[in-house]
Formats: sequence, C-alpha cells, structure tokens
Amino acid sequence: MRSSLQAANTACVLSLVLLSVVPVASAEPKDEVSGATATWAHALGLDEPEKVLPLYAEEAVLWGTLSPKVRADREALRDYFVTAFKVLPGLKVSFGEQRIRVYGGTAVNTGYYTFSYTKDGEAKTLPARYSFTFVKQGDRWLIVDHHSSAMPPPPK
Repeated sequence: MRSSLQAANTACVLSLVLLSVVPVASAEPKDEVSGATATWAHALGLDEPEKVLPLYAEEAVLWGTLSPKVRADREALRDYFVTAFKVLPGLKVSFGEQRIRVYGGTAVNTGYYTFSYTKDGEAKTLPARYSFTFVKQGDRWLIVDHHSSAMPPPPK
C-alpha cells in the first residue's frame, strides 16, 4: 500500500513538473489577427473615436473609405473617425471574406466589408474593400496601415 501511495505521489509531482515546463497552447497568429480585426469592428460600432484609436499603432496610416486624403498622424486619424461617426450615424461594419497572411510579427488582412448606418431615418449600406496591415507589439496586433475604398460597381 505504501509503495502505491509513493508511486501516486511521484506521478502527481512529475505531472506538475511537466505541466510547468510544457508551454500552454496559445492562439495561432491568424486567429489572433482575426480577433484583432473583430475587436476593430466592435470598437467602430461603439461610435467613439477614443475606442478605435488605440487599435492603431502610433505611426499608423489610414486611407479611409470616405477620405480624399491619407491620414498619417494621430490627430488626423481622430479627425477621420470623428467625421465618419457624424456623417454615418449608427455606423457598424460586417466582414465578408478575409484573407489573412502572417509574416512573423507582421500580418496582412485583405477582404471586403459592408458598412451600415442610418441616414435621415433610412438604413443604408456601403460595401467596401480593405487591407489592414498589422504589427505585433507585445501581445497585441496593432494596425499600422489601413486602406479602404468603396466597392466599384460590377463591369457592364
């Protein structure tokens, strides 16, 4: 009986040691980037620039769907979102196909999304295409480059 108790204790201790050495499974980088993209979509739906801006790296550049100019500093990004939330009340976004590629600490997510909003009491949509470039800073994927443009009409 004593030897079986010793064996059980030894097995328990060995299991604890092995669990402390074996790395805990973490999300795959593509899943992390997909999660960062979903976080951006959620933040956009909150209608508050201060919820969206922290998802962009300090040196981020934005070529927005509604912008005639590139936004390349924090104040310009803030201005873009302040204006977008005013012009497109109740702004939400839903993603279609996403193509995520990861290159070490850099990732690109390209695809299409559809913005929805309410204008003069009427529900509106704006289909667009996008490219997000993310960099991993610490344990977060931050946007360093974001390009969005309205979806062109199909060829006739």
